[in-house]
Amino acid sequence: MRIRPFQAVYPNFDYITSVDGFFGAVKTQYPEYRKSGFFKKASQEAIYIYQIKNGKNSYIGLIAGADIRDYQEGKIKKHENTLSDKEQQQMHLMMSRNAVVKPVLLTYPDVPEISQLIESCIKDREIFFTALFEKSQQHHTFWEVNEGAIIQQFEDLFKEKVPHVYIADGHHRCSTTSLMHKQLSQKNKAGNCDLLLSAYFPASELEIHDYNRIVEGLSDTSLTHFMARLSQLFEIEILEEGTKPKVKHEIIMLVNREWYLLRWKKEVLKVYEKEKVLLDVTLLDEKVLSDILGIEDVRTDMRIRYVEGPKGLEEVRLRTNRNENRVGFLLYPATLDDILHTADAEKTMPPKSTWFEPRIKNGLIVLELDLELDFM
Repeated sequence: MRIRPFQAVYPNFDYITSVDGFFGAVKTQYPEYRKSGFFKKASQEAIYIYQIKNGKNSYIGLIAGADIRDYQEGKIKKHENTLSDKEQQQMHLMMSRNAVVKPVLLTYPDVPEISQLIESCIKDREIFFTALFEKSQQHHTFWEVNEGAIIQQFEDLFKEKVPHVYIADGHHRCSTTSLMHKQLSQKNKAGNCDLLLSAYFPASELEIHDYNRIVEGLSDTSLTHFMARLSQLFEIEILEEGTKPKVKHEIIMLVNREWYLLRWKKEVLKVYEKEKVLLDVTLLDEKVLSDILGIEDVRTDMRIRYVEGPKGLEEVRLRTNRNENRVGFLLYPATLDDILHTADAEKTMPPKSTWFEPRIKNGLIVLELDLELDFM
């Protein structure tokens, strides 16, 4: 893998009175904030050690530029399909800001030498800056590494020890950056969008959570017919209260304010017994959303809403119960092995299949793109 230093833009905390408020708005307000002096530019190119701490966990990784050609050549491996409307939104945001305000989250099998170098860099180094988000009680801390010799050590280690990385969060930012690079390169106006702002965290530093669905799908079918069709696919058990699936191939469903445990029937799973990776989200898309509810393309159909696992049962319950035509599905989280096998086989999961921790905040480290935007 090719990693590169970059000249970062970062917050001017002398002018920021509310960390939560400021960074909550920076996604859309970055151009105005930049003009008003809320950001400043680093004096030289660097890479950054990045630590996220909350009450329970601590995660540490590295922020650097990735060469977009590594994505185009398949060295930055994806495991999810992207949503076309999200790509359009990302394109608009990147062009209107002329900047990337959030790194993509990339992971790789642990390399002890990289972890040791990260630890040695922060041992006696002054903190570059830190931000405390009061609502989530998260500390985000950065150390700047601008010494050429140390940067070269990181570059050499990634080149020698990390043949490829995996996208944990940021599929749409990767695909959009690649698309922009291809389009603008043809007009010799690509600026520096060959650089993908990236946060590299080893696999041992990541947590994987479920990603759930709420589907507005019962307007064209009766609940009785829907349940009858489901009974052909699942063993169905009525639950007294909501819970999350405890094992793979269990799905919890909320419909008409009632909770159900769904277990795929053996004959359904048997059809896929030769598959190395069989995901509940894939089966749900094919057997339920498509075959029963008539959703042909989950990438574009507006009847589907996604709820990240850490928001819990209550968020799914509240949003599902707002409309009698909605069905909520809670899924067991994919494993890291599932994700790596899928990516290595050059296959993809449905969009919004995984929710990774840690989560990176917008605006803490920014890459300005220097695009020529008169190409349209």
